[in-house]
Amino acid sequence: MTGAPDTRLIQLVMALRSAGVSDKRVLAAIERTPRALFVPEGFSDQAYENRALPIDCGQTISQPFVVAAMTEALQVDDRCKVLEIGTGSGYQAAVLARLARRVYTIERYRTLAREAEARFAALRLTNIVQRTGDGTKGWPEQAPFDRIMVTAGASERPDGLLAQLKPGGVCVAPVQNGPVQTLMRYRRGEDGPLHEEALFDVRFVPLVPGEAKAL
Repeated sequence: MTGAPDTRLIQLVMALRSAGVSDKRVLAAIERTPRALFVPEGFSDQAYENRALPIDCGQTISQPFVVAAMTEALQVDDRCKVLEIGTGSGYQAAVLARLARRVYTIERYRTLAREAEARFAALRLTNIVQRTGDGTKGWPEQAPFDRIMVTAGASERPDGLLAQLKPGGVCVAPVQNGPVQTLMRYRRGEDGPLHEEALFDVRFVPLVPGEAKAL
């Protein structure tokens, strides 16, 4: 896409900076990714508000602060091979693609996967590889990954996905913690041990096993 950035997008980036997102590369990736392209037409007037919005198949597009904060926590650079669980609208994958060498993203709903693919093409993001299927199983054929991001709430620590993380790798995932979901950051040490850190509470749709039978 060409042309000057939407002033609402610039204002959103300024708001994210004020909210504590400090990584300039992450903020630049947000600024280069028009969120309006990823929301349903009926919500286009709210595309640059800092709020989650509904999308098809009963799913949501995360609020921009959560996207930015999770991306910052993942510590992605241009050498990273990233796995994303839960493509959804494709917005988070598009932001990651601005930062990573390659992004592998899995979505259980075929409708969402097709819509996201069209958006990636419109933005000429050629370093995203998609799959429709069971995200809880990860992508064993492409493992291990430098970074893993889970964009749905896991009921417990996602050990099956963490097994696909390289030594020195980082995973961020929302995990149920009593009555709330907490965004967790997992780091695999160079010698194998896993270190975990609670970041902040979030609210995501549940991480569901299996490929959706419809939609």
